[in-house]
Amino acid sequence: MQRSIRPTNTPRRTRRLLAAAASAAMVVALGACSSGGGDSDSAEGRGDITIWYSNNENEVKWGKAMVDAWNADNPDEQIKAQEIPAGKSSEEVIGAAITAGNAPCLVFNTAPVAVPQFQKQGGLVDLSSFEDGDAYIQERTGDLSEQYQSEDGKFYQMPWKSNPVMLFYNKDLFAAAGLDPENPELATYDEFLATARTLVSAGVSQYAINPAATSEFFQSWFDFYPTYAAETDGSLFIEDGEATFNSDEGVAAGEFWKTIYAENLAGKEKYTGDSFADGLAAMASAGPWAVNVYKDVVNWGAVPFPSSAGTDPASAYTFSDAKNVGMFTACENQATAWDVLKFATSEEQDGQLLELTGQMPLRQDLPEVYPDYFAANPAYEQFGDQASRTVEVPQVPNSVAAWQAFRDAWTKTVISGEGDVADAFDAAADKVNELIAE
Repeated sequence: MQRSIRPTNTPRRTRRLLAAAASAAMVVALGACSSGGGDSDSAEGRGDITIWYSNNENEVKWGKAMVDAWNADNPDEQIKAQEIPAGKSSEEVIGAAITAGNAPCLVFNTAPVAVPQFQKQGGLVDLSSFEDGDAYIQERTGDLSEQYQSEDGKFYQMPWKSNPVMLFYNKDLFAAAGLDPENPELATYDEFLATARTLVSAGVSQYAINPAATSEFFQSWFDFYPTYAAETDGSLFIEDGEATFNSDEGVAAGEFWKTIYAENLAGKEKYTGDSFADGLAAMASAGPWAVNVYKDVVNWGAVPFPSSAGTDPASAYTFSDAKNVGMFTACENQATAWDVLKFATSEEQDGQLLELTGQMPLRQDLPEVYPDYFAANPAYEQFGDQASRTVEVPQVPNSVAAWQAFRDAWTKTVISGEGDVADAFDAAADKVNELIAE
């Protein structure tokens, strides 16, 4: 069959991301309820609120400072904050709180993939219902905000921060293999494969790259999806209600990774450590969070993911790996919560988040807004630039099941090498289209 997708040299067009689903465990554990919204009294309510934030050390530091700053100026509308309770996943904990009716007002750790399930449970407040809701979100985030709208065109999440996924490489291992560590040849599929073969044949590392070879649905966000985004100038996994990944470009990305596995340039077994930090692999898929993690461990560089013909880094796309903020319908003081949400995503607080965590606020023109930060922290500069060119997971019904159908095909055909990539992707696309049409 003829496969096609939009030409890769056309400018990026603003597109609405369709919808997302929650983790597989949450989908099983939690029942469906009506769509969220909250009552009018809650929407106008003012007073104390509770929020949850991630248990990441630097995010906790940011969260505590943000709360202290708000509380100092708002004695009648205080924030009580805590780390998100422990559980199998944040999504499962939040979903259970929605079911129990005791969710906090705001959660600063809301995965976009979980938003439609939370919305289906009736757990999320429509942020577009606030008088300045759409305007504030669109002005802050710009065109990328459309990827976080639900099917009804409303925002049930505040786009907050992203970790654009890039290709990290170990400069010392590249040099040891006789490769140029400052100008690595990784832009095209052919260049990447030649470089990978050189690394492995030189014996500087067991593998050239070693992404997780496990079958969890989300693993494709860190091998296939950034490659596909680079190949297609930012196409989504699903667009206009249909899978796109079985296009010529998607199949080419699959064939590229199949070659990597077939030649043992990547491992096919689960590795429990950090293969990049441990020197098992010379390259890794990671976001700006890795800058601090690897700074004293690996002499690293980072470049965009390759494409078949190569892409100018200034126009390359990748996966966002974003986390957002949800407001929950159990909140009795939603007017205060909205003001807190705007305060927490203000230019000042976004700057503090950037300073403390190195994660990229979902704010348009990021490098221009914080020039002093990027000048003082050049290691993050390319991620600040990349943050404007990211794709989100598709927000469609049965999203987790859709991604799992794809991952199952990927595991069998790309990693294990069984069968034809085009045929496997076609079959997976048929399953995905059935799932998202339900």
